[in-house]
Amino acid sequence: MTSASASENSSQHEAARDPQAVARQASEAHHLQRSLSPRQLAMMGLGGAIGAGLFVGSGQAIAVAGPAVIVSYAVAGLLVILVLFMLAEMAAADPQSGAFSVYAAKAFGATAGATLGWFYWMQLVIVIAAEATGAAAIVAAWTPGIPQGVWALAFMVTFTLINLLGVRRYGSFEFWFAVLKVAAIIGFLVLGAALLLGLIPNVPSPGLSNLVAHDGFAPTGILGISAALLIVMFSFGGTELTAIAAAETRDPATSIRRAVRSVLWRILLFYIGSVFVIVAALPWMDPAVVAGPFAAVLALTSIPGVDFIMSVIIVIALLSALNANLYGASRMVYSLSERRFAPRGMQRLARNGTPTVAVLVSVGVGFLTVIFNFLAPDAVLPTLLNVVGSTLIVLWAMVTASQLVLRRRADARGETLAARMPGFPWLSILAGVILAVIIVLTMLNEGSREQLLATLGMTAVIAIACALTNRHLRRQGVDPVQLLRGETN
Repeated sequence: MTSASASENSSQHEAARDPQAVARQASEAHHLQRSLSPRQLAMMGLGGAIGAGLFVGSGQAIAVAGPAVIVSYAVAGLLVILVLFMLAEMAAADPQSGAFSVYAAKAFGATAGATLGWFYWMQLVIVIAAEATGAAAIVAAWTPGIPQGVWALAFMVTFTLINLLGVRRYGSFEFWFAVLKVAAIIGFLVLGAALLLGLIPNVPSPGLSNLVAHDGFAPTGILGISAALLIVMFSFGGTELTAIAAAETRDPATSIRRAVRSVLWRILLFYIGSVFVIVAALPWMDPAVVAGPFAAVLALTSIPGVDFIMSVIIVIALLSALNANLYGASRMVYSLSERRFAPRGMQRLARNGTPTVAVLVSVGVGFLTVIFNFLAPDAVLPTLLNVVGSTLIVLWAMVTASQLVLRRRADARGETLAARMPGFPWLSILAGVILAVIIVLTMLNEGSREQLLATLGMTAVIAIACALTNRHLRRQGVDPVQLLRGETN
């Protein structure tokens, strides 16, 4: 008899002797499975922060702020660290697949939580389509005989199957995606340091003169730093998925604490280190920096095939994000279904614990968006991305507000939390102040203002729909917040 069979028989004998064991096994069979390891969770958090926003978007930020973009990344990095600490505190206390949507519901009511959940889900399914389209466009350039649409379809089908195989398989794929991205960043930092120190044969070192040689360190002043901050902060989208994945991790409290600690310093090293190498190696106004900052630096090292190498890394980053966002979208709509804000069929689980219907519905919307984008490439996807463009501002603001409320409640009840936000309440308030400044800066920038107003308009529409649903549920005697597993309030 194998060890697996012995373990199964042992569990069955235990269930026969103990009625509570029967209840536990029945409950586990109808809920998401905790199959992710702490190592997978940590790498997922790190990989989520290293995406196309860093490899491509950093060039746009440099063009706006010059070398002082380092300050923009430092401020955004501080904010994401504070948000991660707040998420870790709430996720360790109550690991839920709805994560911040659930915490907003507990802090401000069922309507607020459902609004944030649907808002986040819509953003993810739209971004899934953008990532599939972006990756397909790059790969299609390598294979002229295969249309871009075929690649987009192939990517969507492949990652749908990966998500349907179960959270353990998803975690394995995302772990290795993250490893590849981290290896690419480390390789870039090593080559960049060698370039700046003059250690590459037959390649002159640019030194550090580019940091101040072209109209100074901050050529566009505080306005440039502020404008770059609006670009930079969206590069950190994806880190919040660690809070969602914590609900399917063995020993969630310990896992989320370790994941946050391991991610924090690496985010600062990888982001700020990479940007420092770029602005030191090249003049900030060089057109090559905007076109592809990482490829522009690597071109200085005379490495053959550098453009292809960076294209491969960007495709990996896009597909990793597609995989992670499909996972996050399916778990969010599953949680909304638990609270009756989505059809109850979304809770249907396969034998491996995968919310099959939730995965298929989430990817189905992505499929439709991809199709419409090919029919009207200049109208559909750009419009949808503009509507959800300021998602992170709303999301992080709600995370901050929820943590302030829930932590005060926990302290008032004398609860011992598995993870605690350091410097509470001052660091939480600091996060709120930074977000308030970002909102003001956004409203002062014409392009960003339109995007934020579009996002807030969509949020208001979702909130009205959720409020009507909540009223209907309460008339039926259903309290959505009380439906949450582990609810104690």
